[in-house]
Amino acid sequence: MARLIDEFLEHLRVERNVSPETLRAYATDLRQFSEFLGPEDEIVPAAIDPLILRKYLATLKEQEYSRTTIARRVASMRSFFKYLCRQGHLDKNPAAQLRLTRGSRRLPTFLDEGEIQKLLTTPDAGSFGGRRDRAILECLYSTGMRVSELVGLNVRDVDLLGEVARVRGKGRKERMAPLGKPAVDAIRDYVLVRNTAEPGAVGEDSPLFLNKGGTRLTARSIRRRLLLYARQCGIEKHVSPHVLRHTFATHLLDRGADLRSVQELLGHEHITTTQIYTHVTTSRLREVYAKAHPRASAGR
Repeated sequence: MARLIDEFLEHLRVERNVSPETLRAYATDLRQFSEFLGPEDEIVPAAIDPLILRKYLATLKEQEYSRTTIARRVASMRSFFKYLCRQGHLDKNPAAQLRLTRGSRRLPTFLDEGEIQKLLTTPDAGSFGGRRDRAILECLYSTGMRVSELVGLNVRDVDLLGEVARVRGKGRKERMAPLGKPAVDAIRDYVLVRNTAEPGAVGEDSPLFLNKGGTRLTARSIRRRLLLYARQCGIEKHVSPHVLRHTFATHLLDRGADLRSVQELLGHEHITTTQIYTHVTTSRLREVYAKAHPRASAGR
């Protein structure tokens, strides 16, 4: 089984060109499933049937894994067994009929305009780290890009004159993300001190956002800094880079942007993924209506 999993991961890396994050997720899911099956020399792929898979899912539920995590495990198994079928190792996919009971979809957390304004102005613009962090926050909110996309930016990917950034998203797909003027100004201010502090890292292929050691900043570091700034400015919500992505999309729709445009800006492959934000805006409209309309509660 380990050999087949390694072959599948290599197929994803070379032929499907999936991102490193996606590859790690597949590897984790499938290796934990392999551990559930038992000793390596006792595993025969042809003996894995839907009943075994349902027992595995039941075990995950008993261990209180989230519904999202279990859904990802199901998707990983489907893809893996589909690959084994194509390669002739199996006659049919035992995971093809696996289904999860549909639960209520949790609405994404986002910041209101007052909260995002406080957050964006919290970093100290008088220090290298503060200028960098302000540029990061402005970039995340201005573009709605994923934190993995942000840390992957190189100097050449940002056109400050054209006010646009080239973003490499999931599956290495590229898209152009417009940058608002505050983001352009913040990045320009940061680049000035960046080039002074790290004169050896000014090439166009060098990372845009650097840590204190002069190497590429990590997503984990950005998450930690974001939590720190949220606490400093008194935001009680759990703030993450993805919350800024949700905030970007919600504010666009609140201001009248159409769903297709938001889908393209976010880099979503399917519009159904973007439609969650219509539930957010509809929910907010209902709250406003209930508070403001004199007959909103009439007849209740």
